[in-house]
Amino acid sequence: MRIVVVDPSRTVLKIVTRLLEAGQHEVRPFTDGPEALAHIRADFDVDAVITSAELPSMTGMDLCLETRKLPASRRPVYVVLMSSNFDQSKLIEALNNGADDFIGKPPATEELYARLRAAERLAEMQRRLVKMATTDYLSGALNRRAFFERAYEAAASAMTGEKLSAVIFDIDHFKRVNDTYGHDIGDEVIRVVARATVAEVDTLGRLGGEEFGFLLRGKGIDEAVATAEKLRETFSRLQINAAGNPVMFTCSFGVSEWETGDSLDGLLKRADIALYKAKTTGRNRVVKNQTVWGEEEEPRSTGIIRFATR
Repeated sequence: MRIVVVDPSRTVLKIVTRLLEAGQHEVRPFTDGPEALAHIRADFDVDAVITSAELPSMTGMDLCLETRKLPASRRPVYVVLMSSNFDQSKLIEALNNGADDFIGKPPATEELYARLRAAERLAEMQRRLVKMATTDYLSGALNRRAFFERAYEAAASAMTGEKLSAVIFDIDHFKRVNDTYGHDIGDEVIRVVARATVAEVDTLGRLGGEEFGFLLRGKGIDEAVATAEKLRETFSRLQINAAGNPVMFTCSFGVSEWETGDSLDGLLKRADIALYKAKTTGRNRVVKNQTVWGEEEEPRSTGIIRFATR
């Protein structure tokens, strides 16, 4: 487990760190609550927090409370409060402030290991529940709700100046695939498309049926177009075996970039308009939409990046 340990005493930090590292855990030690909280917010691989109740700047109780405000759908974090004042009122206060467990300070070695084993069991169960709640069962991509949760986080960063691009795409003539080869083959096409896409991007969502979307944080329109074009070419070469018959398919893409004064709805709407343009002008192509936010929905200018037919 990756564990954040917080205690104002460097001696206690050293003792607890050595115990955890001996148990094959990865440790991030801090003496200050706000500094530890900033790390917890930034590091999505943190599994557990062990914090002293007594801290400078902010109390251990406050750190528990703030940790609990983090999006639980992204990563469950197990919180253990340490205190030399091991009475019932302290235990109740710790649990009421978001702690999962309470342990004396300094912790006994075997007790600490036992509590962390319990934490690992609970964390594994929570990870499975989170995956079930956020993952599309067929494709393995994020489901629509989870995708938009990530999208709003990305939009918040874009409002502070970070580059952000959106790509929406779907499978061309997907109904024809289902009608000709059956839904089993159609389902396999969706799975193949998702697997190929997640190899290139981090945030892929299945928005419905044969339609997918992904966001590229820190990347502008040209990089997004290049990513979409690479995927378009990949899909055009893939084949699926249907009782000895090779099934080929293509995808169409719409790309947009965050603009000053933009919103998530505006960003995705422009990508959707570009996708519609790609579908109505021949399919199997990437179209970028660079309209100024707030103008008419019909694209002012559309660039066709590449067009290929079979």
